[in-house]
Amino acid sequence: MTPVLAAVNYFEPWWVQIIKALVIFGVIFALLPILIIYERKLLGRFQGRYGPNRVGPFGLMQPLAEIVKFAVKEPFKPTTSVGWMFRIAPMVAILTAVTSLAIIPFGNVQHIFGQRVGLYGIDVSVGVLFVFAFSGISFYGILLGGWASGSKYSFLGAMRGAAQLISYEVSQGLALVGVLITAGTLSLTGIVHAQGGMWYFIPQFAGFLIFMTASFAETNRAPFDLVEADAELVGGYFTEYGGTAFVAYLFAEYANMIVVSGVAVSLFLGGWLMPFGIHPPGWVDPFVVLAKMLLVLTFFIWVRATLPRLRYDQLMSFGWKILLPLATLNLLVTACIVVH
Repeated sequence: MTPVLAAVNYFEPWWVQIIKALVIFGVIFALLPILIIYERKLLGRFQGRYGPNRVGPFGLMQPLAEIVKFAVKEPFKPTTSVGWMFRIAPMVAILTAVTSLAIIPFGNVQHIFGQRVGLYGIDVSVGVLFVFAFSGISFYGILLGGWASGSKYSFLGAMRGAAQLISYEVSQGLALVGVLITAGTLSLTGIVHAQGGMWYFIPQFAGFLIFMTASFAETNRAPFDLVEADAELVGGYFTEYGGTAFVAYLFAEYANMIVVSGVAVSLFLGGWLMPFGIHPPGWVDPFVVLAKMLLVLTFFIWVRATLPRLRYDQLMSFGWKILLPLATLNLLVTACIVVH
């Protein structure tokens, strides 16, 4: 049954694909302001303060006010910058982040108005590699933005991003290989179906911790936000950006958090599956996935409020000397258990 479900996407009409693409863009741009206000409110509670509480009821209109503020700012471009690269870099960052969301399964195949529709953008047989491919492309948004700005601070932030990506993407990939070996497929929907008996969060607990730790570095989140360390780099790779271009980078960071949360939910937390053998109606599946993603996003915010930023040498040492050996050991143990 699983191969049929995994391949149903290729038999969907073209208009279904267009509607699904519009829904993905609509959902991501609706979730981003909610995530921003949620993070600020939660950080306020962690740090013993109110957080946004002025604009709108309970400060809920603060993201809208800031979007309007940035949108009406005068565009600025340094004289030392490379014009077209300087403008295209934020677009690359946000488009690749949104495109990666298309691979996240929000539910099983459902009958909607008599048409079989998979509650995901696409379901390719190399789903995990698809995510890694676009995460690699999104890095060019950081690299181009830092280099094309013509600023030494921006360039140094971009170079830090390159080293950070190489250091932690290897560990992140190895952490996922244990899941792929256990499930026997690279399709994210296939992996979710394989967790019907037990979520991989339990047998792959070490892999889950390694994946989440590497994801903090991949998304440039604290305590691994050395790419934009304000103490020594002013603003890092987007020092020279303002207005809507700065908002694009900000949205790309939060969109990448959502993508990582969706991947973690699909690979380790059972996707749309409920615990204790509960089988709700199909329309509940997306809400189950969103609830699990909210838990992972809360963990991102919790870590940001708790841990201080590492030094750059500590970042590199931790990635190569601790995280990579642990990921390799987890892979070897998983392979031995599956074979025997």
